Amino acid sequence: MSDNWKVGKQKTKGVLQETEYAILVAVATKDQPKEQVEEYLAELKFLAETAGAVTKKTFVQNLQHPDKRTYVGKGKLQEIFEYIEVHEEINMVIFDDDLTGKQTSILEEELKVKIIDRSSLILDIFAKRAQTAQAKTQVELAQMQYLMPRLRGLWDHLERQKGGIGMRGPGEMEIETDRRIVRDKISLLKKRLEKIDVQSRTQRKNRGDLIRVALVGYTNAGKSTLMNLLSKSEVFAEDKLFATLDTTVRKVVLERMPFLLSDTVGFIRKLPHHLVESFKSTLDEAKESDLIVHVVDMSHPHFDDHISTVNKTLKELDAFDKPTLMVLNKIDAYKDRYFDDLLEDENKKEILDMLQARLKNEWSVDNMLISAVTKENIPELRAELTKRIAALYEERYPYKPKTW
Repeated sequence: MSDNWKVGKQKTKGVLQETEYAILVAVATKDQPKEQVEEYLAELKFLAETAGAVTKKTFVQNLQHPDKRTYVGKGKLQEIFEYIEVHEEINMVIFDDDLTGKQTSILEEELKVKIIDRSSLILDIFAKRAQTAQAKTQVELAQMQYLMPRLRGLWDHLERQKGGIGMRGPGEMEIETDRRIVRDKISLLKKRLEKIDVQSRTQRKNRGDLIRVALVGYTNAGKSTLMNLLSKSEVFAEDKLFATLDTTVRKVVLERMPFLLSDTVGFIRKLPHHLVESFKSTLDEAKESDLIVHVVDMSHPHFDDHISTVNKTLKELDAFDKPTLMVLNKIDAYKDRYFDDLLEDENKKEILDMLQARLKNEWSVDNMLISAVTKENIPELRAELTKRIAALYEERYPYKPKTW
């Protein structure tokens, strides 16, 4: 018997869930101009869609700095409230920057709907996507660390716990009880993660002396699609942010030469600090790799910012100085977006050559144009990887007979 699902509802693992409708809110400041804010909001909308929410409207306000109490000014807050009153289906407001516990409480009181900030939205997506014990533990640790400084603002009843016979005295405030519980939980999760990390390091040591290649890049750049193409495996790939959370490692053979190829979690701007810290062990695949393949979605209007974000994160991981090949993916989408049908092939080639030369000059890294979907230039990519991996084997084992 088939289920007849109504519009506005979705089925998740057999459970009927109401679709959530959201408003997005951001503040444009001197350090974060309106053009940049618009781009961040487009990304926030994509994040909301990935989490399962439908965006109804966005609000942007120009301020010197976000309001300490309500993030936006009184007038803008009233405008948002009036919009929510008219559109009763809206049950959530998502803010593009992190909110304090106090701000969250005040905004919930004023707007009468659920309040989410960018970090909590990303954490929610990570919690939904996590599959392995390691990823689940990392996400839970990040959630606890995110919650810890926000506990006070989330409590509106700070009276002492009731006493009783044998329980008289100053007692313990409920906020302190919760802080102690969260601290204990963080300690427990860190110990659990340490054990998992030891197991992961042992697994990496047991992989033998094969050269390791790590795919890194901004989220939704096409790493998993490229992984499937090179390894002929079925790694989950989807046109959503953070489709891949758990690091996948596959043995690949090119020209009878074996190596290990790993697909890592994607990076994003304004990634919560605690999440970066928690996932550093997962990203050890990149840190311990012999070659990094930096996959870039060149069809995105702001792919230069994406490159900067990935390189900044690699620096935090002490993996920035490794041999790197930049792969400019989605060239088919780039051509569809920017090239007119009347533009001659010679002019197209000249534009692409200039783009490649600029990126090589800016980042001092060789790059290649490919499409993992249409398979354009994939034979050239395989040839380049084969050459680089062979050179790494030569460097590591200069006196060993080549038997691959």
